[in-house]
Amino acid sequence: MGACPHAWRHHLHHRGRMWAASPVFRRQLFLLRSLAPTCAHGGCASSSSLQVHAMSAAAGPVYEADAEAVVRRITPPLDRARHKGQAGKIAVIGGCREYTGAPYFAAISALKVGADLSHVFCTKDAATVIKSYSPELIVHPILEESYSVREDERESVSSSILTEVTKWMERFDCIVVGPGLGRDSFLMDCVSNIMRHARQANIPTVVDGDGLFLITNNIGLVEDNPLAILTPNVYEYKRLVQKVLNCEVNEENASEQLTALCQKIGGVTIMRKGKADLISDGKKVTQVSTFGSPRRCGGQGDILSGSVNPMILGCIAGSLLLRKAALLAFVKNKRSTVTTDIIEFLGQSLEDICPAGR
Repeated sequence: MGACPHAWRHHLHHRGRMWAASPVFRRQLFLLRSLAPTCAHGGCASSSSLQVHAMSAAAGPVYEADAEAVVRRITPPLDRARHKGQAGKIAVIGGCREYTGAPYFAAISALKVGADLSHVFCTKDAATVIKSYSPELIVHPILEESYSVREDERESVSSSILTEVTKWMERFDCIVVGPGLGRDSFLMDCVSNIMRHARQANIPTVVDGDGLFLITNNIGLVEDNPLAILTPNVYEYKRLVQKVLNCEVNEENASEQLTALCQKIGGVTIMRKGKADLISDGKKVTQVSTFGSPRRCGGQGDILSGSVNPMILGCIAGSLLLRKAALLAFVKNKRSTVTTDIIEFLGQSLEDICPAGR
């Protein structure tokens, strides 16, 4: 990650197209785009000017992001020379017999904001239902819950699940853990193993929903992992603060507490969802306060988890796209707005900021 973009381009020239198409290279290139200068969508900039351009100082230690500029800079340009998968492959780890909507919302949202391929790893009971929602998703019915596995089979079944997921893992640019996962103990143990493998493979991991319940009770799954992104709502954030900082949420010093939480866990990025989304990596706090919608239907957090990409800039972009889409959906549907309405406007939200023909 210390190499400059010019060095990577030189390296690519000598290693050839096969290396260029590899998932490892794509992940490195995305992170470089997020952290370093880029020429996409008009004009190169230095690291310092990108920082100034992306953010403008607000009162106190919180910075309001120039979120539209961030979206333009990290959105990969459309190119006829690209092939399927080069704009992103993501996997959602979640979905059980009670909860099938959340993993669908996350996975389809990733496609709507430009990813090429979206996978869902779920339980067998959930798979057929999720497949029926959309043929666009690649669904893997490999996870198991306690009720379907005998006690003496659990170790071998858990090993088989990890082996199957591992076959696919290196293909992904990012995984999303938690939407519709449920809280079955055996399922949680299996997903913990998947998270450990993703970490060893240096795959960015977004943790949301029941995934946050999992890591709150086992902070070691994300501790000292700079490629982990946590996206808690108000209740999930409260539990994290109580568990990690051993205190209550302090709204008067929200930015300082968020910074302390990131530092205590060690290098993770946290997006605290709310009226304004607060985002921190333990070094600074950025907010996105663009107005979204007064309609607070369930499932918007799942859209966000599927739209977020690694690091702070990816969180900023995901936050803005969801807020703009929610507003567009509300203008059309008012009180009847539901999550699927918002998803349908994600494309327009991105197009308004970063036109496809540009």
